[in-house]
Amino acid sequence: MSYEIDVLSRISERFVEMSESEQRVAQLILDNVKAATEMSIAKLSEQAGVSQATVTRFARTVDCKDVRQLKVKLAQSLAVGQRFVEETPDLDGIQGVYEAIKNTLDLSRKLLVEADIKLAVSYLQGARMIFCIGMGGGSSIGSQELQYRLFRFGMPVCSYQDGLLTRMAAAAVEPQDVLVAISLTGNTAEIIDSAAIARQYGAKVIAITKPSSALAANADIVLGLQAPETDFIYKPSASRYAMLAIIDVLATEVAKQNKRKSRDKLRRVKLSLDSHRGGDERQPLGD
Repeated sequence: MSYEIDVLSRISERFVEMSESEQRVAQLILDNVKAATEMSIAKLSEQAGVSQATVTRFARTVDCKDVRQLKVKLAQSLAVGQRFVEETPDLDGIQGVYEAIKNTLDLSRKLLVEADIKLAVSYLQGARMIFCIGMGGGSSIGSQELQYRLFRFGMPVCSYQDGLLTRMAAAAVEPQDVLVAISLTGNTAEIIDSAAIARQYGAKVIAITKPSSALAANADIVLGLQAPETDFIYKPSASRYAMLAIIDVLATEVAKQNKRKSRDKLRRVKLSLDSHRGGDERQPLGD
């Protein structure tokens, strides 16, 4: 099995090992990747001031069999988005991080349908077992977070983040179970497959994901989230906050369905924590 290597990283890594003429080709490409993908070998050699043989030799230096494959790999690097190739200035600074979170939460709130929340809560309340699944950075955290929220109310809940385990759990569900599938994009194959498997065996599927995504198409209820990404790639995606906000809404509404039971469970947790770590009565339930 072969794995795709980012050719731009390979060019940068091997730049100091190249001959002077190959470095001119490398610099030409790095200065304008898009233009380089559209140039013929003759044009590349002319622009870099080297021979066509040097351009061919350069392609092999960065593990491409010829210039044509080099251009294909350059196009693949561009396909992930221009913002990952060219430097974008940070115009907003620290304040921009907070503004992105606020804007994302506002957008997410507009997508949330209260009737869907109410139905999702009824599914969770009646579940024999609740399975929370998510993969990757934010979605993994989300699946664990939902587990951490719900167990405090005495609900039967577990979470999985491994691709094989999510499939195994989905295949082991009962019709009285609920699977909560979390994916910021809705395109993760393992999560989509697990949702489809769980529905096949009669379980209800709640998806916290992008509306109209492949995961959404395999869910009984979709709690939509969407956050447009900015060109400034160094800032983590603010969509995580929209996901966590939906989880907080679910947890709050679940707790309100049986306030006495929820209050008793939370009090027991607080008593256990206070006797262990001390502190005042306003400390959160868990750090």
